[in-house]
Amino acid sequence: MRAMLFDGTSPRLREADVPDPVPAAGELLIDVHACGVCRTDLHVVDGDLTQPKRPLIPGHEIVGTVAALGVGVTGFAPGDRVGVPWLGHTCGHCRFCQRGRENLCDAPGFTGYTIDGGYAQRTVADAHYCFHLPRQYSDVEAAPLLCAGLIGYRTLALAGDAPCIGIYGFGAAAHIVAQVARHEGRTVYAFTRPGDHNAQRFARRLGAAWAGGSDEAPPEPLDAALLFAPVGALVPAALRAVAKGGTVVCGGIHMSDIPSFPYAWLWEERRIVSVANLTREDGAAFMAIAARHTLEIETTVYPLARANDALADLRDGRLTGAAVLTMR
Repeated sequence: MRAMLFDGTSPRLREADVPDPVPAAGELLIDVHACGVCRTDLHVVDGDLTQPKRPLIPGHEIVGTVAALGVGVTGFAPGDRVGVPWLGHTCGHCRFCQRGRENLCDAPGFTGYTIDGGYAQRTVADAHYCFHLPRQYSDVEAAPLLCAGLIGYRTLALAGDAPCIGIYGFGAAAHIVAQVARHEGRTVYAFTRPGDHNAQRFARRLGAAWAGGSDEAPPEPLDAALLFAPVGALVPAALRAVAKGGTVVCGGIHMSDIPSFPYAWLWEERRIVSVANLTREDGAAFMAIAARHTLEIETTVYPLARANDALADLRDGRLTGAAVLTMR
């Protein structure tokens, strides 16, 4: 099969012919139709995440059809459309798994990081961590649901019932979670790179009550701020924008250093929390929401061989919404 490989010597992936994977017990063999290009993929190839398997097939927003079943698989059949997310395996017995917090598992496996992912024509995945997908989304539209959507959902959940939400960094995750928040009746304010009027218009089109630069103050104090841009300097900025008792939720897996700030900006029971990975329960809950409310998924499509172009466009902020690879 054709695949794009990361060998750790360069941020550029190389196209290669590699052997077809074979499903082990409990695994699905999947013919990949589409795979989203996530900022986490960028952190892997740019060296911000330092422990990938090598060589690695990146990609953890995978949509495809089941080609074959490993021994013991139940709940799926050949021909089923499935999605494969970032969380690819957990140990099931550490104290976090035992407490229903498998996103913090001590011995996890991550698709496209420690497990080969979806920048390829085929992949294998543990059936216990795969999802059936809402039918109304095309393969390309469904791919960003599997990380941008899931992590956005978990980030929003950690904000509690906050009625007024600020979203910093209006990319793939933000454009999905903004719609979920609006369906829940929340007010959404969008913060983009200063001067990025295209992103601001995009945010308003998706229901944001206001959109401006991350260097601007919102029209009113926020109850919570969701940070998707990997910029540590946004944390104190968001703290200054949230009201007393407000929460700043950092939704990324990597962020530049947070600069120091006066304690007064944190005081009055403001909180800073981070999101780590996802749980299968998150996946089931979010897919139910995505099935109930048809979300508008903005994508830019690239053929598999142009994965490096997709990563470069993401790195340089040239995308609106999400990049998605197709296997043509």
